[in-house]
Amino acid sequence: MGLSTPVRQVGRLLVGASRETGGAARLLVQIGKRLVPPQMDRSELRRCLLRMGYKSLSIIVATAFVVGVILVIQAFVFVDRYGLRSQLGWGAGFVTVRELGPILFALMFSGRVGAYTAAELGTMQVTDQVDGLRCLAIDPISYLVVPRFVAMIVALVCLTVIGNAVALVSASVMGQILMEVDQHTFWSSLTAMLTPWDFFTSVFKSAFFGAIIAVTSCYYGLATTGGAPGVGRAVNRSVVASAAAIFVVDYFSTFVLG
Repeated sequence: MGLSTPVRQVGRLLVGASRETGGAARLLVQIGKRLVPPQMDRSELRRCLLRMGYKSLSIIVATAFVVGVILVIQAFVFVDRYGLRSQLGWGAGFVTVRELGPILFALMFSGRVGAYTAAELGTMQVTDQVDGLRCLAIDPISYLVVPRFVAMIVALVCLTVIGNAVALVSASVMGQILMEVDQHTFWSSLTAMLTPWDFFTSVFKSAFFGAIIAVTSCYYGLATTGGAPGVGRAVNRSVVASAAAIFVVDYFSTFVLG
């Protein structure tokens, strides 16, 4: 009896995770069917782009600025000890563009946009608004999910590009203040060592992360039950699942993309 309870709990977790993964995959297939050819509400897409992209710009810029500053502060000891000041631009650029930038911006995006989407769709689900759309012969996937899916991918890609640029600028300024590395040296090492593929990798990862956040937030939102407490649980599950999936996908994409 003592061992059966932990085994049952693990079994429930595995079954639940499998069920949720299968549900999210099924939703992704439904989205794909409605994207070829595109079937979505264009006005809803514009509203989503405004809310998810433009209105998220300030928090992404603030995060990117802090990322650049912290990178230089943390690198100060090692750069100063080994005399690698001329390589500061390459180091900051590589870490920011390839790994740190896409992951941090995706996590911030998930906390702001993904949580909002899960709460919004969850509220619509428990108040029977989604069923109301079906009664009006309006496909909820085409009207609600597909515009959010496209908007999250486009918004996160654009925000990642802008965030990377802001992080590199703040790193160059902090490098000049803290390490006396002039702007020419910083940007010369960055452009000489980084390749276009490094920037494409950042774009690819952010697109993958945007799709993950969109699918998980929409799935948990539409699967909400139990009134207001259920909406809270859906938001929590959406953010946790998105974060876990982002790290897993980043792990495998690093091997695939190089």
